[in-house]
Amino acid sequence: MSRRFTGDKLVIASHNRGKLEEFSALLAPLNVTCVSAADLGLPEPEETEDSFIGNARIKAKAAALASGLPALADDSGLTIDALDGAPGVYTADWAYTPNGRDFGMAMENTWAKLEEANAPLPRLAQFRCTLLLYWPDGHEEIFEGVAPGELIWPRRGAEGHGYDPMFQPEGLSQTFAELSHDEKNAISHRGKAVDAMLKACFT
Repeated sequence: MSRRFTGDKLVIASHNRGKLEEFSALLAPLNVTCVSAADLGLPEPEETEDSFIGNARIKAKAAALASGLPALADDSGLTIDALDGAPGVYTADWAYTPNGRDFGMAMENTWAKLEEANAPLPRLAQFRCTLLLYWPDGHEEIFEGVAPGELIWPRRGAEGHGYDPMFQPEGLSQTFAELSHDEKNAISHRGKAVDAMLKACFT
């Protein structure tokens, strides 16, 4: 049995303003106020684990213990079959440059790696999301969502973010970047994980 969330304030264990806005909108109808780790002046802990769950736990636990409030962390990434599951937890790192993240470069490099590996078509991949809800007493609830699909080239679409323009979800002819925000959320990895969390702990 999952623990019900009975409070009215939740820390989003992130310094990403977009994630705060996304979770605030989802939880507002349930009278839950979201604040970010950045709003509370909390530092970003180093993510040292090699799994989505491990890194989500690091972030959520640090925020919960520092704030005394339940905290929610999200760790997500892209796994590619032909690259033995890479980039996985290092998805954002593949876009790193000294001047910030460049996902255009990351997508080009990813496709080049697939070409070098002579990976067969379709080039199957999955977007994965792990949500970890952590209470200050050490209790945690974990929710995972997976969006299967394939990587395509050339990339298409101007919506979304990250690797969305090269990811075509299973059963569709459009990439994530060609779908509207609502269309993507209905089938995305994060959408599935959030739906599971809301049903288990919030409704």
